[in-house]
Amino acid sequence: MSVSTRRYPERPVPAVGVVVWKGGELLLVKRGQPPLEGQWGLPGGVVEPGETPFQAAKRELREETGIEIEPLAVITILDSVTRDAAGKVEYHYSITEMNARYAGGALRAASDSLDARWIAPAELEKMDLWEEVTHVVQRALEQKNTVSVD
Repeated sequence: MSVSTRRYPERPVPAVGVVVWKGGELLLVKRGQPPLEGQWGLPGGVVEPGETPFQAAKRELREETGIEIEPLAVITILDSVTRDAAGKVEYHYSITEMNARYAGGALRAASDSLDARWIAPAELEKMDLWEEVTHVVQRALEQKNTVSVD
């Protein structure tokens, strides 16, 4: 799906967000494109036709960060809606958020990421984040006790 068809969409765009764990740290990326350009957030992206959310997560992480992951479980589904100055919906993503474990590869910012880094959950409060990231990570931590992420 081209970026141009994501802006002012006719319907919500299906997407994935991934809380990737490597030991006790999680992966954040600095967004290189709108919406939320320049903010830190969870890696992920749009689900392409024919993909499941787990397949999209694996592809997006490979493209965006150069790493391989093993998706484990859905955390929640949320919507990101951005409106323009006139109040019209400019972007609307319906995001399947999931827990995943790091499976290999060298981390690098690629594709539409400006930066990528592993951080401890306690460092989240120091980052310029979309407010939903903190809520998703909290749910991921709660779920981490029931799925093996390490």
